[in-house]
Amino acid sequence: MTRNAERPVGPAVFAPVPGFRAASAASGMRYRGRPDLGLLVADPCRGAAGVFTRNLCPAAPVIWSRGITGGRAVLVNAGQANAQTGKKGLEDSRACAEAAAGRCGLKPSEILLASTGVIGDPLNMGALLEALPGLCAGLSPEGLEGFARAILTTDTVVKAERAEGAGPEGAPYTVWGCAKGSGMIAPDMATMLAFVLTDLPCSPAFLLDALRKGAGASFNRITVDGDTSTNDSLFILSSGAAGGPALESAESPGAGRFREILTGLLMNLARRIIDDGEGATKTVTVTVKGAASPREAEAAARAVAESPLVKTAFFGEDPNWGRVLAALGRSGASLDPYRVDLFLDSVHWVKDGIDNGREAEARQVMRRRSYSLTALLGRGDAEASVLTCDLSRGYVEINGSYRS
Repeated sequence: MTRNAERPVGPAVFAPVPGFRAASAASGMRYRGRPDLGLLVADPCRGAAGVFTRNLCPAAPVIWSRGITGGRAVLVNAGQANAQTGKKGLEDSRACAEAAAGRCGLKPSEILLASTGVIGDPLNMGALLEALPGLCAGLSPEGLEGFARAILTTDTVVKAERAEGAGPEGAPYTVWGCAKGSGMIAPDMATMLAFVLTDLPCSPAFLLDALRKGAGASFNRITVDGDTSTNDSLFILSSGAAGGPALESAESPGAGRFREILTGLLMNLARRIIDDGEGATKTVTVTVKGAASPREAEAAARAVAESPLVKTAFFGEDPNWGRVLAALGRSGASLDPYRVDLFLDSVHWVKDGIDNGREAEARQVMRRRSYSLTALLGRGDAEASVLTCDLSRGYVEINGSYRS
C-alpha cells in the first residue's frame, strides 16, 4: 500500500529529556512480537495537564484520567481500547493504575492512562500485569524511542518531534512529543493519542491553557475520515529540570515563546498523522478565505476536507471542482456560488463559480503528494484551514479487516 513519503525521525529526536524516564514492552496483549505497552515517568513533576475526546462514548482510561489532578506518569497500551467495556473496564483501569503505582513508587492518583485499539475488547489484564514488572524496571532516560513505537496500531511510521527554547533567564529547555494516529481521525480536542514532555517548570493551569490553545490550532484542524475516537487523549508533563522560575500564566516572562514552540510542535505532529493516514497517498491543505465569520470559514473548510467525494477525487487525481462547490454549498457557510473562486496551489481553477479552463494544469497539481486547495467566498475577512488526505482503496482494505 502506498503512503505519503515520511519526514524521517532522526535519532537526535529521541535524546533524553531531563527529568523523564520511559520504557516499552511487548506484552502480547493483542499483538505478537512487537512493543505494545509504554510508560512515561517524570522525576519529579512540576505540572501536568490533559485534554480528552468530547465523544459521548469515552473509553475507561479517558474517564480515569479526567479525574487525575496531579499526574506524574502515563501508562499506555496499544491494541485494545478498553472502550464500551462497562464496569469491568473501569475496574481494569483502576487495577492498572494501582499496579503501575506500586511498581514505580507512586500513588494510583498520579498515574494517567491511555489506550488505543479495538472498541469493545476488554483489556488482557493477565498479559498486562505479567509485563508490568519488566516495564517498570526498564525505565530509562533513553527509553523515548521505544515508547513512541509501543503506542502505534495501524500507523506505519513513528511520529515524534523535538524543539528547543530558552527560559526567562536564558536557560535552555526542551519540548518533546510523540503521537499515534492513522485512522479514526477527526479530533474534537486532540488526536488519537499524543504525549508531550518539557523540562521547563510550568504550573498545571498554565499547561492546560497552552495545551487547549495548541490543540485548537493543530490536532483540531486535521481529518482523515471524519471519525472522532472514543479514546482521544493529549497529555503534557513538566519535570522542571531546566530550573528557573515557573511559567504560572500567560503573563509570565517567556510564556508567549513557550506557547509558540508548543503549538508548532503539535502542528508538526498533526502533519505527521495526516501524512500517515490509513491508505493515504495525498496530503491536502484545504483553506477557505473570505468567509463571513471564523466559524463559517472552519465549517466550510471542514466540509470540503471531510467530503468522501472530494477525497476520492484527490485519490483519483481528478479535478472535479463541482464536488468542492457542492461541499461548500452544504457547509452552512453563507455564499453566492457565482462569487466563489477555487485555486489548486497557484492554479486559478474556478472563477466566479465557473470552470476557468485550466483543468490540465489543475490535474498536474493533483499529481503531487502534497498541495493546497483554496476557496475564496467573497463574503468577509475570515479564514480557516483544515489538513486532510485522500480516501483510497487502501483505507477500505485496512478498516474492512481491522479486527482480523
